[in-house]
Amino acid sequence: MVIFDNAKAIMRNSGNTQQWNGNYPTVEVVRDDIDAGNCFVLCDGEVAGSPLHEDGDIIGTMALIPGPDPTYGYIEGQWLDDEPYYVIHRIATYAPGRNTAVKMLDWAFGHIAEKGCRIIRIDTHKDNCIMKHILTGYGFNMCGVIYLADGAARDAYQLTK
Repeated sequence: MVIFDNAKAIMRNSGNTQQWNGNYPTVEVVRDDIDAGNCFVLCDGEVAGSPLHEDGDIIGTMALIPGPDPTYGYIEGQWLDDEPYYVIHRIATYAPGRNTAVKMLDWAFGHIAEKGCRIIRIDTHKDNCIMKHILTGYGFNMCGVIYLADGAARDAYQLTK
């Protein structure tokens, strides 16, 4: 949960004040990801200025979930194709500037390739300029807007490798 708290602080400091408000993601949501086998972490050595200082400390996490995702069933826009896909939710890093998200994306594409899949979809808040920069820099295409169960809009991206 420390990773998510740090990620929220990073978002707030970059002007994204609306995403992951309150206690989201909750311990229960993360436990559900773990129990389903969908929660993955990136471990590394020392992170400067953090309480983490031994090799193997967690510096990033994400949920990588096989589709279809019900929130992706309707999009204002268009997905690139209708092939099977995986979704990344709740991607978070402990500290900026370490290419942690890119390392997790690299791993995710390798992992799904082993399962015969080549597509990842992901969504983010319109104000999450850091994540949008990471996604477009990595090669993701902005496909449109999806809506979460609570009606909140999210920019939706897809990359086929």
